[in-house]
Amino acid sequence: MKANRIAHNELSIQEAVPDSVIRPKSSRKRRIAIFIIVSVLNAALLAVLWTQLLTPAANLPASTNTNVESGLGDISGPLIGKSAPDFTLPTLNGNAAKFHLADFKGKPVILNFWASWCGPCNDEAAFLQKSWPRLQSQGVVFIGIDGPENSNDALKFLQKYGITYRNLQDTIDGAVAISYGVTGFPETVFIDRNGVVVAKWAEPLTDQGLKMEMAKLAH
Repeated sequence: MKANRIAHNELSIQEAVPDSVIRPKSSRKRRIAIFIIVSVLNAALLAVLWTQLLTPAANLPASTNTNVESGLGDISGPLIGKSAPDFTLPTLNGNAAKFHLADFKGKPVILNFWASWCGPCNDEAAFLQKSWPRLQSQGVVFIGIDGPENSNDALKFLQKYGITYRNLQDTIDGAVAISYGVTGFPETVFIDRNGVVVAKWAEPLTDQGLKMEMAKLAH
């Protein structure tokens, strides 16, 4: 009788205690299984992200504004098709002469933004000077605009490459370059006879590029 009472009491205790206490091994197995599943999912997600990060940029769609395959620097911008911002700047030789863009409306104008410390600007300087006589004979106003820097450095640059076309000094805060959306040197802007920006070149200008943009000036 006593043994039956003890067995009955043990059964009552088991019924009163939660399963999580009675069967700790089963609960631990469930936690381990969930951990493994979550770990596998995280690993899969990281693998996908890592694959995306390693995707070469060349596989991404190329910009329609730049001819990447041929290396041409013809780009688009908010000023294309709009009136060129007017400006007045002093010439680099330090005299009192001023250049006022509006004075040359009716003529095609090319603005080349540069700086003496700019490597690509040094690369294109000889080509620009070589092209100047031909542009001048075609009635093109070709202007160099030096970025904010010491004027002595700019003058040394002009002397080094024997540059004879007119060059101006931008304001100390580069206001003219900013108004033309220049984001780096060199950049060249082409303005037609009506004072409208028709093209922009964002690399050292080449013979091929100059011919391409000059064709737009003729329209």
